[in-house]
Amino acid sequence: MPAAPAFWSRDGMWPTILSPLSAIVAAVTARRVARPGWHAPVPVICCGNVTVGGAGKTTLAIDLATRLLALGVAVHVLLRGYGGSSRGPRQVMADDPATLVGDEALLLARIAPTWIGADRAASARLAVAAGARVLLMDDGLQNPGLMKDLSILVIDGESGFGNGRVLPAGPLREPVASGAARCQVAVLIGDDVSGATSQLPPNFPVLRARLVQDQAIDALKGLPVLAIAGIARPAKFFDPLVRAGAQVVETREFPDHHSFSRAELEAVLQRAAERGAVVVTTPKDAVRLPPDLRARFTIVGVRLDWDDPARIEALLTDLVGSNRT
Repeated sequence: MPAAPAFWSRDGMWPTILSPLSAIVAAVTARRVARPGWHAPVPVICCGNVTVGGAGKTTLAIDLATRLLALGVAVHVLLRGYGGSSRGPRQVMADDPATLVGDEALLLARIAPTWIGADRAASARLAVAAGARVLLMDDGLQNPGLMKDLSILVIDGESGFGNGRVLPAGPLREPVASGAARCQVAVLIGDDVSGATSQLPPNFPVLRARLVQDQAIDALKGLPVLAIAGIARPAKFFDPLVRAGAQVVETREFPDHHSFSRAELEAVLQRAAERGAVVVTTPKDAVRLPPDLRARFTIVGVRLDWDDPARIEALLTDLVGSNRT
């Protein structure tokens, strides 16, 4: 995925020029999401957003899947499988390559049975037949193929809704009000430095959480580090390394879902050797590394730390009801 245009974060000449195209995109999306979808016989949860790029949907989906499993619920995850060549529907296997099913699917499959496919209803039918008692969608708020029982609007606190305009004038897939109207709650990840919550409907419920790096980051304190990331917002990976006390001597940014060539990776490893640095990357990037090189990279993941975990637990408990195994 190419880098977002700089003007998506502010208003100006280009957003104004492109606004007629934005009106067309918004109208097409509105017609699409109005189509009726398949009503699954089990509850469907959707972790979605109204922006392109990384708001934290997969991190939230991993958190919710873990909580549902702890409640004794047979949860299956559905997603498109972006970055993979398969259109599905198919279940993701542990030995599937990221080039086939996508990197996010491989991360989710470590937690719960995971299905990819452009046709969410087709994936849902297979999952239900395989024993799913709850379906959890990573993305898909604008996909009408499957009716949702709980739609969660995921918001990145730093980038928010950008300049507030719809593609191509801004980063929105649809107007904020339109997306929020189909959601029951928002999850704000990080501090709301962008003022995103002020753009939500009055009294719209907002749950707050922040990203916390796993314990692998502690071992990097004081060490020279060369960090690489092929995610939507690499700074969300690089900045915590600095705050944790790692000596980040160099960073390398790649496009989201980038397919690393062996030459690129060997160049990174050579550069790190020259600088006496540890090479650090994200779990999402790690699943796209060749197995024989993966051990030479230190992997630092993230999890959600909720301001009030009881609220998200109550939301899930109320929804799943008797759908426990």
